[in-house]
Amino acid sequence: MGLKQKPIPTVLTPYLEGKMLLIDKPIGWTSFNMVQKVRWLTKVTKVGHAGTLDPLATGLLIICTGKFTKQINEYMGMEKEYQGSLVLGATTPTYDLESDPENFVSIQHITAQNIIDATKTFIGEILQMPPQHSAIKKDGKRLYESARKGIEVKVDPRKITISEFEITKIELPNVHFRVVCSTGTYIRSLVKDFGDTLGVGAYMSALRRTKIGKFSVTEALQWEDLEKQIQALLEG
Repeated sequence: MGLKQKPIPTVLTPYLEGKMLLIDKPIGWTSFNMVQKVRWLTKVTKVGHAGTLDPLATGLLIICTGKFTKQINEYMGMEKEYQGSLVLGATTPTYDLESDPENFVSIQHITAQNIIDATKTFIGEILQMPPQHSAIKKDGKRLYESARKGIEVKVDPRKITISEFEITKIELPNVHFRVVCSTGTYIRSLVKDFGDTLGVGAYMSALRRTKIGKFSVTEALQWEDLEKQIQALLEG
């Protein structure tokens, strides 16, 4: 039997009936953390998100409540924009700062033109290998569960589309970028492959999702603001 919705304050009925929330996810929180917090705040059990953000990533997260959860797949299928930074000349097992950098090499021979030219390799429809440290399931188990035990699981590459890959600033070994891509794209994997293309390795040092379809992070609420809004409703 499913969970029965407990009675909630009348002022929160719109959340029960269905709302789409644009949240600016803070660093350190998982997407599921955000869903749990919205459930707690709104007293609504039927809550879901449209597209995972890693704990170290920030930015736009679409959260739906009530009947609006039926639209989650529609939002998930929308094109996304990210801004981030990477470090050249080293790699990490997780492709980001969840693990420690290793395999350090010299990048003295790498020029700005080399970096810009390397982005062209990824424009269009490409095959991408998901990270071993990801929440993808294989045989009923999350990949990261095996990866943490040192077990590599064979997975198939996924077809994705990179519409734009722009280098916005170069301060070696740091490189800042903007990417517009299809759903299912792992920016960590893109960064790893980018470093491989340059022959020096790379890992992602920061990531922020700035757009999902027509929705922008500039429209999104900070978690604290959503708390204040709902508290104000409850206090009448």
